Amino acid sequence: MVVEVGSREVVPVGRQQVLVVGAGRRAPVVAQGVGGHEHGGDDEDGEEYREEGHGSNAAPMGLPPPVAEMPGCIDLLPSTWHDGGMLTNVAVLAFEGVAPFELGVLCEAFGIDRSDDGLPVLDFAVCSDGARPVPTSMGFSIAPSADLARAAEADLVAVPAMSSGEEPPGPFLDALLAAHDRGARILSVCSGAFTLGDAGLLDGRECTTHWRYTDELARRFPAATVVPEVLYVDAGQVVTSAGSAAGIDASLHIWRQEYGAAAASTVARRMVVPPQRSGGQAQFIERAVPDCDAETLGPLLGWIAGNLAEDHSVESLARRSLMSARTFARRFRAETGTTPHAWVTRQRVLAAEELLERSSASVEWIAREVGFGNAATLRHHFLRVRGVSPQEYRRTFACAAEAG
Repeated sequence: MVVEVGSREVVPVGRQQVLVVGAGRRAPVVAQGVGGHEHGGDDEDGEEYREEGHGSNAAPMGLPPPVAEMPGCIDLLPSTWHDGGMLTNVAVLAFEGVAPFELGVLCEAFGIDRSDDGLPVLDFAVCSDGARPVPTSMGFSIAPSADLARAAEADLVAVPAMSSGEEPPGPFLDALLAAHDRGARILSVCSGAFTLGDAGLLDGRECTTHWRYTDELARRFPAATVVPEVLYVDAGQVVTSAGSAAGIDASLHIWRQEYGAAAASTVARRMVVPPQRSGGQAQFIERAVPDCDAETLGPLLGWIAGNLAEDHSVESLARRSLMSARTFARRFRAETGTTPHAWVTRQRVLAAEELLERSSASVEWIAREVGFGNAATLRHHFLRVRGVSPQEYRRTFACAAEAG
C-alpha cells in the first residue's frame, strides 16, 4: 500500500492500535503473509495492513504520529521536532481534583530511578501553583515539591486526569501554553485532555480521552478531531491517552520513541505490564457480550511470541486452537482488536528491534529468526511500522545503548 502525505488512519501495531497522523512515506508493495508468504499486503480478513503518518510519533524522520486504540499503536525513532536531544526532564501539573491513579501512572513511568537496569534517571517533579498542597479527587491531599515555574525547564509536561467539568485555573493554562510555545512535548492522561482543550492545544489535532468522555470532548472542542476507539493519539508535540491505564501505554510509547524498544520493555517489566497491549479502548466500550465459548487466546499468543519463525497462517493457528478458520479470525479480533496477520507481523517487528539493538547479527539472519524469511520482507514491514530501515534503526539505538 502507498501512504500519501497528509493521510490519516488507525494502524494495527503489535497488539495495539495507534492513530498515525502526519506525512507518510511511500513504501514498495512487497508484503508478506503471517506465515512468511508474500502477498499484496492484505491480512487474512481481507483488510489491508495499513499505515499512515501524521503526528503519531511526533513526526520523527518525517513520519506520522500515532494514535493508540486498544487495537493498536505506532512507535518511531526519537523525536526530532524539539531541540536538546532525548527526554531528560519531566514536569507533571496538579491542581485541585487531580486523580491519584493517573498521577501515580506518570510518577511510576517517569519518576522512578531505574539506573540499576541501565536506564537514564529523568529529572522529575510534580508541580502546583506556589508548590501548595493539592486536594485530590479521593479526599486526601498531596504536597508537590515544585511550583509551576518548574514546567519552564521540562522537555515533557504531563497532565493527569482532572475533573472534566471545570476549567483549570489560569496559571496552569499559562504554564501549558508557555511549554508548548517553546517546543516542549505535552502529554495528557484520561480526562486531562480537557485541560489541554481549555488551553487550545487540541485545536486542529487528533486526540482522545476515556471512552465515556469522548462525545463531551468533541462537543466542547469542535476544532479538535476526537478518535474514540484508540488507547492514545500521538499528534507529534501533543500526546493524549484514553482512560487511566492507557496512560501507561502512552508513557511506554514515549520511552520507546526516545530511548528505544529495549528501554521501553525494561520500564514495562518493572511496572509488570506488557510493553505492547492488544487493540484499543473500543473493546472496553459497553456493548453486548458476543456469544463465543472459545477459551482465552492468551496461551496461544504467548506461544506465537515464542515461536515467531514458524508458519502462523490463520488456518494453522485455527487448527492449534481447535476452531474453524472463520471462528478463529472472529475470536482473535474480539480479544486483541486486530487481525492475526497484523498481530504476528507486529510481534516479528518487535523481536527484530530487540535483535537489532542487542546483537551484531546480519539483517538477513534476523529476518529468518523472527519469521520474515528474508531481509527484503523484514525491511518492508520494518519501514511500514517504524518509518526507517532496520539499518537506520540499528545505527540509532545500538549506538545509544553503547553510549549508555
